[in-house]
Amino acid sequence: LAGSERLDRSGVASDSRRLKETLAINKSLSCLGDVFTSLANGSKHIPFRNSKLTYLLQDCLSGDGKALMFVNLSPTVESSNESLCSLRFAQRVNQVELGKATKHVQYTKGGGSRR
Repeated sequence: LAGSERLDRSGVASDSRRLKETLAINKSLSCLGDVFTSLANGSKHIPFRNSKLTYLLQDCLSGDGKALMFVNLSPTVESSNESLCSLRFAQRVNQVELGKATKHVQYTKGGGSRR
């Protein structure tokens, strides 16, 4: 997932396939932001099922895993709004404490372990 797309700057309005993909990326990132907000607030319900992305990340964000997010910023003035939006998103993510990561090992009858 590369990041949010501004429809006016991306030039995808004329390509319906790329427009659909751009809208899906933006929806997934919005849902991910909702999950991080719920986790940071200690909500009882975390909306993991609101998108495929958050559903797939549920195990990583449920307390037994760790997550790392990289934020790429553009140094151009034209991209300052997107950079600010990315920094705000990163700030929301930084508010979340998932707890200590744990390692789960299942032992099989053959004596080996499987992770």
